[in-house]
Amino acid sequence: MNEPANTILSNIRESIDALSGFMWGPWMLVLLVGTHVFLTIRLRGIQRFVPRGIRLSLQRSREGDGEISHYGALVTALAATVGTGNIVGVSTAIVGGGPGAVFWMWITGVLGIATKYGEALLSVKYRVVDAEGRVSGGPMYVLERGLGLRWLGMLFALFTAVAAFGIGNMTQANSISNMLKLHDVSPAVSGLVMAILVAIVIIGGIRSIARVCELLVPLMGIVYATGCLVLLVMHVERLPDTIRLIFESAFSGHAVAGGFAGATIKEAMRYGVARGLFSNESGLGSAPIVAAAAQTRTAVRQALVSATGTFWDTVVICLMTGLVVVNSGEWTTHGLDGAHLTNAAFNFGVPVPGFGRLGTAILTIGMLTFVFSTILGWSYYGEKACEYLLGSRAIFPYRLLWVGAVMLGSVAELNTVWAFSDIANALMALPNLLSLLLLSGVIVQETREHLWNTDGTNL
Repeated sequence: MNEPANTILSNIRESIDALSGFMWGPWMLVLLVGTHVFLTIRLRGIQRFVPRGIRLSLQRSREGDGEISHYGALVTALAATVGTGNIVGVSTAIVGGGPGAVFWMWITGVLGIATKYGEALLSVKYRVVDAEGRVSGGPMYVLERGLGLRWLGMLFALFTAVAAFGIGNMTQANSISNMLKLHDVSPAVSGLVMAILVAIVIIGGIRSIARVCELLVPLMGIVYATGCLVLLVMHVERLPDTIRLIFESAFSGHAVAGGFAGATIKEAMRYGVARGLFSNESGLGSAPIVAAAAQTRTAVRQALVSATGTFWDTVVICLMTGLVVVNSGEWTTHGLDGAHLTNAAFNFGVPVPGFGRLGTAILTIGMLTFVFSTILGWSYYGEKACEYLLGSRAIFPYRLLWVGAVMLGSVAELNTVWAFSDIANALMALPNLLSLLLLSGVIVQETREHLWNTDGTNL
């Protein structure tokens, strides 16, 4: 490629990176966290109902209009949400913000439960059911039917359909192929296998995706949590000091330690909040799309179930990762970035051929499962957004494009795709947050009718 063309491409990349940095700058973090706090206050601390949401999520019986059970909707949303951000992303936050970032990430998860509850409630309330019993919902329908802003709903759907190919497809496939490449598996081979497996699953629509996620999500969660617990038990004598260090660093920053460059309280908050927001996707508007497909008697019932997704994703899984990484002491080692830091923290147990040790084998298998399930979950988000824009005739072509993008992402260089995806994600969040704020009274009214002023029989 000639020099002028290279210069143009370089300028485009720099522009995309700059726009991404602006879109996810302090103003966006303040807007998201502000919405979390606002809804937490208006809903009187809806987080206290998480145990009830967990009980409801385990029920798989048909309870009303919808295509999948409460549990199916929850695990599909978790499949799309739980991924590299919960593992590598947490380590990246600790590298940038020190141990205190773990605390702020956890707080963001706790507050984000209220936003996830609100956006799921609205998506179920304003969903549509066609003559064949197929359900469609999400922020685009909330914007259209709740606020009369179809044009804004179309913009949200457009941003979702575009962002899905980045955050939910090519970047995920690329991370799998790069990981397997370390074990001498060709990206072309891993990409082809992934594309075939994805095609087999998504051809059956949401019911097929939900069935696979119902198997994968609990399995990957149990395996990963077990690995974390084993590590914490192995070094349990350090745990009290680790917890104290996380709390102290959250409010005072952390000085230079070993190879760690040090971090202020501002950096701890910045990296912790950002990682928590990106990890659980509360306010992004993605998870409500599948929440709308749930078989539920009331919107509040499914909203409680959906809210537990943020609990599991950030309050539990991200916290466990953070405790393991800080407790290992590896975060003070010079030159370790997010991925290498996580690998170093999980380097325990007996040798496993091709993986190093048992801990890194668990980490690798967990990552593969997390990422593959993310591709499945986001395929549904993008498909429903495309259907909203172009009708049901667009579903099959979109699925074909999705499978092709898996293959492309496995073998291509994606330096700019991440930044482009971040821009599209921010553009998704803005109209979704607008609907949450303008329709917060509806959320409160539904909650009062079915949760606050009832003994539970009206839920």
